Amino acid sequence: MSKCLFFNKFKEFISQYKHVVIVSHVNPDGDAVGSSLAFYFFLLKLGIDAKVIIPNDFPSFLAWMPGIENILIFDKNSEKGVEYLNAADLICYLDFNHPSRTGLLHNDLCHCTKTPKILIDHHRDADYSQFVEYLSDVETSSTSELVAELIQYHGFDEYLDEKIATCLLVGIMTDTGSFSHSIYHPETFELCGKMISSKVDYQLIHNKIYNTFSENRLRLLGYCISNRMTILDEYHTAYIYLTKADLENYNYQVGDTEGVVNFPLMIDNIKMAVLITERQGVIRFSFRSKGEFSVHELAKAHFNGGGHTNAAGGTLNCSIEQAVDAFVKVLPQYKTLLNK
Repeated sequence: MSKCLFFNKFKEFISQYKHVVIVSHVNPDGDAVGSSLAFYFFLLKLGIDAKVIIPNDFPSFLAWMPGIENILIFDKNSEKGVEYLNAADLICYLDFNHPSRTGLLHNDLCHCTKTPKILIDHHRDADYSQFVEYLSDVETSSTSELVAELIQYHGFDEYLDEKIATCLLVGIMTDTGSFSHSIYHPETFELCGKMISSKVDYQLIHNKIYNTFSENRLRLLGYCISNRMTILDEYHTAYIYLTKADLENYNYQVGDTEGVVNFPLMIDNIKMAVLITERQGVIRFSFRSKGEFSVHELAKAHFNGGGHTNAAGGTLNCSIEQAVDAFVKVLPQYKTLLNK
């Protein structure tokens, strides 16, 4: 469905529903939380009872966000979460497009077969057949930008306030690496400019996201670079791996590895950077790239994942040593592309 069509029919469509539940993906990031909260505040302004559920806790650097106290964290209160889902007459998927991305929430979400669902997302490979309406665009920086466009269509003057603008800016800022990637068109900056001009303190937001590290988080970053970073010049690639013991040694908290994968890309000849971590019983991959090399295609083909051209994720069920070995072994297939 085109953006304009979704925007045009949204108010009439959403007015049919009284109890809406907004759900986002496991290990929620700034875009998941920002887009969900902004959409939540927008629905409240439209007179709709809305709830937000995330599968597990958010990073501590997002704890200051407006409305954060209204989010239900499913793995801390699954009984209440199931109550919300059972009472909903509409479920909204934000920043993900398949229930498998919701961790412990997956089974309960899949049981809601009779509850209509809508999608607002910017990731690839969506199955639109499961949604009654959808807004999906892989060439938009973030789900927060899509929500911002939706609200702008219906009037920033009427609906945009400091809380909504703050949440949207957090989402766009974090999903673009502070505007360093995934910007597909100048409208992203124009949209952010309008929100900043609505008396939002951009410097304060940036400071709260990027300058509130704990000592352990900063020391973990130093350890990643000095002890766990490997450069593979032949493939213009760098990877960092962290074992469960490494994370425990630095008293790992949710969000402490956020952004670590971007640091190797600061090296001039590096075109792909990968962070491999041993967490929650699985190996998690975070991929980043420069230029036209698609980490989405690599993650989809080999690591049960995907995402965007320059930012993607994946998982394997194996040891950390096997995961590193599996990653290194696929690189010869991409040597030509990485050497362009």
